[in-house]
Amino acid sequence: MWQYNMDSPVMTQKARVVVAPAAAPDGGYARFILLSCFLVFGLTYGVIKVFGVFYVEIHRHFETTATGTSWITSIAVATLHFLAPVASALSARYSHRSVVMMGGLMCGVGVVFGSFARNLNELYLTVGLLNGLGYAMTWPPTVTMLGLYFEKRRPVANALASSGECILTFVLTPLFQLLIDSYSWRGALLILGGLQFNLCVCGMLLRPLKTTKYVICEDKAEEEGLSLELLPKDDLEQSKPMLLDAEEPRVSDHGTIKDFLEDPEEIPNSTMKVQDSNYRTKRAELRTKILRYVDYTLITNAKFMVYSMFGVFAALGFFAPALFLIPYARSKGIEEYEAAALMSISAVLDLFGRVFFGWLANLRLVEMVLQLTATMILLGTVLLLCPLASSYLELAAFSAAYGLMYGAAVAIHITMLAEIVGVNRLGSALGFFLLIRSSGGLLGPPIAGFFIDKMSDYGTGFLMAGVSLIVSALFLLILHQMNRRGRGSSTNNHHMDTDNIKQSFSDEAKELNVT
Repeated sequence: MWQYNMDSPVMTQKARVVVAPAAAPDGGYARFILLSCFLVFGLTYGVIKVFGVFYVEIHRHFETTATGTSWITSIAVATLHFLAPVASALSARYSHRSVVMMGGLMCGVGVVFGSFARNLNELYLTVGLLNGLGYAMTWPPTVTMLGLYFEKRRPVANALASSGECILTFVLTPLFQLLIDSYSWRGALLILGGLQFNLCVCGMLLRPLKTTKYVICEDKAEEEGLSLELLPKDDLEQSKPMLLDAEEPRVSDHGTIKDFLEDPEEIPNSTMKVQDSNYRTKRAELRTKILRYVDYTLITNAKFMVYSMFGVFAALGFFAPALFLIPYARSKGIEEYEAAALMSISAVLDLFGRVFFGWLANLRLVEMVLQLTATMILLGTVLLLCPLASSYLELAAFSAAYGLMYGAAVAIHITMLAEIVGVNRLGSALGFFLLIRSSGGLLGPPIAGFFIDKMSDYGTGFLMAGVSLIVSALFLLILHQMNRRGRGSSTNNHHMDTDNIKQSFSDEAKELNVT
């Protein structure tokens, strides 16, 4: 970076303070980060699954359609996804801890207010919008912190953290069915709101990693891939001696002070060059500030955008089955507690799927993208077979298969994102990924509800979800082909470089023999 001194036509190359990424501990306090993420998964996505218990009662109380009731969950899921980049930027500006604590407060307040709702519109604003905003400020920052604290064991850590969704779903589904029978859906929703205030405690556990700050030439920092950071005023005062040592007197790339004294006509031209250089410097500083909070360059990453399209179609099918499983079972004549037990069965197999397939991904026996592709195809197939189940045993078998495949998919899809963009860009990547995926999360349950209302059969909602998941697998196949081409071109370049080196050695040897 160049700086112009008004007292002398001399530009100086200044040093910058850079922040070296801290090494992931993979142990120690990382276990508390894992615990926090475990609870956040349970109190966000776990609660979204549990809402199927409330769905039946709210649908009956307000005498509305399946589409109208499903909008409550859809708004919450879409708000979580849509505002995830905002949460990532706020976490970079302030801290992950403060953002998550604020999000936990919003979740609790939103659900508590929702228990007093007089119509569906008020439920949309409280349990949907405000609660979803809280989810957006709790889940993405916590998952980002988990990725920073784990590197070698990241797939297993993500699998264990996401198992909180399964365990709390297993526990809360029958519990809230009991609370609904005892205190009505309003009383149960009030208790749920109080439970979600514990997200604030999860935020308190998010201790930031210690980073190393030191002064280095900005060009060198960019070459080494370090992140630039602007200093506070106090740090600037302390770093002045170091900056002075780093200054290198120059007039321009084409001359020195002596040249200017010999040829004064060059001074106006040099002034214009300095002004242009200052303009470029200001633009570079602004770009650096923005990239610290939101890495918008991700939209130019072809692999990331293909993976985001996978996320859109996956979100269309992810959330509808959990919302409509209990109503589907009730429509088949299953008792309410037995129907709620189906979600518990699904949660148990979901837990096993996350842990087992997360461990399998950690072994690197197959490419992660191929593992995820096979999982999505199997999950879509299971959902397509759901309308064939009518008895309780058949529904229990479906719930088990659905939970197993769902857990296998969730265990690695965030880890896959880190593989694509790298852990240093995971925060912004997760935010943009959820933003793009928000359209699928918003439209999935209402589209399924539309088919249910038209066909008067809950099974059609599962058919829609199954087709969406199989379509999402096609984008993973495209991503796999892009990875193969990338590896092929890298191998060819490596061979060409090796051949060039060998040729240069051969030429030198011939010259030596000649002499």
